Amino acid sequence: MRVYVPLTLSGLAEAYKTGELGAGPLLAYAVTPGLREWYLSDDIEELEYAALNRAALASLRLLAADAGVVRRRVVVAVDVADGAAVADPDRALDPAALGEVRVAGGVKLAKAAAVHVDSDDAEDDVTAAVDALEAADGGDDDAQFVVDGAEDHELLWYATQEIPNLVGLVG
Repeated sequence: MRVYVPLTLSGLAEAYKTGELGAGPLLAYAVTPGLREWYLSDDIEELEYAALNRAALASLRLLAADAGVVRRRVVVAVDVADGAAVADPDRALDPAALGEVRVAGGVKLAKAAAVHVDSDDAEDDVTAAVDALEAADGGDDDAQFVVDGAEDHELLWYATQEIPNLVGLVG
């Protein structure tokens, strides 16, 4: 099963250093029944793209929690065993939890299929989105427009062999 783990560049650097995305349980996003119902598509590529975007939003929240990190969203695509990622059935249709899963055990970075990261030209919009996130959560439509502006930037795809170059952006 493919899951999308939200991180920051600092989080990716730590995962590179330790060889592990986290000890678990690990928050990730995947194609869940709730996401399928919400997205109304049977195209697995579209559904995986939706899960990737949900993880990108979660990465934005990680950025908001740490003022010192580089303002680029990071998502690591990882393949885990079927059944290793479980959605909370009580939150299946909660719009805030669409596609959200918990991976029980630790996830080795070696299991990563790819890394998705914002380009440097997205940093201003991502910074603005981070700054507007709290107001958007409070229902401010103008702030939500700013947060949605970060989604206008496609995350770039990187092979796992490129992680050392990516974590070099942290320093």
